[in-house]
Amino acid sequence: MNADRDLDVRLAVYRRLIATAAAPTAGEVAAELGATAADVREAYARLAQRRLLVLMPDGETIRMAPPFSGVPTQHRVIVGATEYAAPCAWDAFGIVAVLGGRGVVRSRCEQSHAPLELRIEDGVGADSQWRYHAAVPARRWWDDIVYT
Repeated sequence: MNADRDLDVRLAVYRRLIATAAAPTAGEVAAELGATAADVREAYARLAQRRLLVLMPDGETIRMAPPFSGVPTQHRVIVGATEYAAPCAWDAFGIVAVLGGRGVVRSRCEQSHAPLELRIEDGVGADSQWRYHAAVPARRWWDDIVYT
């Protein structure tokens, strides 16, 4: 596979995530593109090397396709009638932005565990007392992106 095929795979992943809020399997992407599952797994590996996907240890299950999460998380985003998972609170805002700027972000305070909800309209969040804190400096996020 080449760079064009990697782009096709990446776009197929995002189309499926946006349509279903679930990460596709390598077999599903292969069927959509008329490729083999092995070709898709190779593309996944190249995309992961470029930090465009984060894979589970099996090399074919998508953990993250930023800003979307392929696995359940506490960071939920509702856009229209669909509820998405985000890898982190920061990415939750990215999902709303990608999908048109209107949605609801739900998470929790990691200090008090109090539920948090923020409505976003036209890309602007409602008045909120939310504060975002990243314990790891941004330059080190990819040292362990899952922990970060």
